[in-house]
Amino acid sequence: MAQQSSPLIRRESDAEYETVDAAEGLRKGVLVGEEHGAPNLAIRRFVLEAGGEVPKHTNDVEHEQYVLEGEYVVGIGDEEHTVGAGDSLHIPAGTVHWYRNDGDEPGAFICAVPAGDDEIRLVED
Repeated sequence: MAQQSSPLIRRESDAEYETVDAAEGLRKGVLVGEEHGAPNLAIRRFVLEAGGEVPKHTNDVEHEQYVLEGEYVVGIGDEEHTVGAGDSLHIPAGTVHWYRNDGDEPGAFICAVPAGDDEIRLVED
């Protein structure tokens, strides 16, 4: 039987951002997650600062992302893609991916993942 949850409204000011230690210039804020009573999905907002970089890594869960602002490069497998506001991405579970912001402005994106642990595993070149 599915877990019953209550409706929830969280304001922009409710989100607390933390630095992602495995990356350079990346901050993460959990907008809605298990800790807020959402049993199935987590929605997070990431900010990749100008000059920021996230090394090659994998996750055990899929990612759906929507770019809110800025422009940056996403590596997925062996391909590089420049993405900007309004673009969407699907990164399957276990896929090697990385991010790099070569621009002068921060980039920001929403990431939706299944609820639970989303540990990243760095990949050596």
